[in-house]
Amino acid sequence: MEKTALIAMSGGVDSSVAALLTKEAGYSCLGCTMRLAANEDQEQSGGEKTCCSLDDVEDARSVAYRLGIPFRVFNFTEDFRRDVIEPFIACYENGGTPNPCLDCNRYLKFDRLMRRADELGYRYIVTGHYAVIEESEGRFHLKKAPDAAKDQSYFLSCLTQEQLSRVLFPLGRMTKDEVRKIAGEHGFLNAKKRDSQDICFVPDGDYAAFLRRTTGRDYPSGDFVLSDGRVVGRHHGIVNYTVGQRRGLGVAWSEPLYVRSKNLADNTILLCTEKELATREVYAKEFNWISGKAPTEPFRCTGVTRYHQREAAVTVHPLANNRVRLVFDEDRRAASPGQAAVLYDGDEVLGGGVIE
Repeated sequence: MEKTALIAMSGGVDSSVAALLTKEAGYSCLGCTMRLAANEDQEQSGGEKTCCSLDDVEDARSVAYRLGIPFRVFNFTEDFRRDVIEPFIACYENGGTPNPCLDCNRYLKFDRLMRRADELGYRYIVTGHYAVIEESEGRFHLKKAPDAAKDQSYFLSCLTQEQLSRVLFPLGRMTKDEVRKIAGEHGFLNAKKRDSQDICFVPDGDYAAFLRRTTGRDYPSGDFVLSDGRVVGRHHGIVNYTVGQRRGLGVAWSEPLYVRSKNLADNTILLCTEKELATREVYAKEFNWISGKAPTEPFRCTGVTRYHQREAAVTVHPLANNRVRLVFDEDRRAASPGQAAVLYDGDEVLGGGVIE
C-alpha cells in the first residue's frame, strides 16, 4: 500500500501534471474526479461551468487515459452541499464573507476523499496544490510554495499531522510556467486551459443570484448608514456586499466609503472611511494548529487575515475552545468574519482559524 496514490484530478492542468509526476515517481495510481454539483445545478448556473462539470470530468479522463492509469468519478454531491454550500449560504446570510475553498479542502479533498482512499486501499492523496510538505524528526511541516504568486498554503492551514503524512503536492516547488510546459510536452489537451478565478460553484461571480436561486429567499433593499446613524443611501440586498467593499455602493460622499459591517437585525449596512476600516485586533475560532499542539502562552509570529495579503507581525494570545486573539503591529484592512486568519513562522504555516 505504501506506493499507492489516489489523485484528485479536476480537469485542470495542475492536477494533470501532478498525476504525471506521481506516476513517474513509481506510484500505483488511480485518478479520480469528485462530482460535487448535480446536473440540475450545473444547468442553472447561467450557462457557466460549475465545479467539476462534465467537460472537466472528460478532460481529467482524457489525461488519465493518456497516462495509462485507471480513472473514476466519485459522487460527493451531498457531502459538498452539506459541508461547503450550506455553510457558505449561512455565512453570507449572517453577515460574513465565507471561504468555501478552505471548507472544500477541509471536508472534501482531505477528509472525504481520504476516507475513500482508505476504502480502496490507497496510501496517499495527491493534488495539484502549490505548497510544500517537509518531514523532520517524525513531524510534518507545511510550507509556502517558492512561487509566491501561486502559493496556496493559506487554503491548506486546516491540515493535520495525520493528513500531511498522507498527502503529496508534486507541484510544490514548481512555477506555473514549468507546469504548463510539461503539460504541453506530454500532449495534454488542457495544457493551456485557463485557471478558474471565481468560486467554483458560482462561476459567474454573482453570489447574490446564487443565493436567491439556491434558497428561494429574497434579500430586500435597506439603508446604508454611518456610525452616527445617518442614512446615506440604499443598498440592494445585504448579500450583495462584502466587508471592505468600495466599488458599486452608489453613495456620493466627501471621501470614499467602504462596507464595515452588516446588521441582519435591521437590514442595514454600516459604511466607514478607509481609516475606520482598519483594525489591529482580530479573534479567530476553530483554530487548527498544524503541529497538533496548541501553544499555552502568547508568542510572536506573522499573519494574514485574507489570501495574498502582505504578512504583518502579530502577537498571538491562545484562548480556550480553539480560539485565538491576534494583536497585529500594524493595521489590518477589512478583516472579514468568515475568512481565515493564518499564521506563519518564516515560510512555515503554523495554523489557521475562522475570523469571528
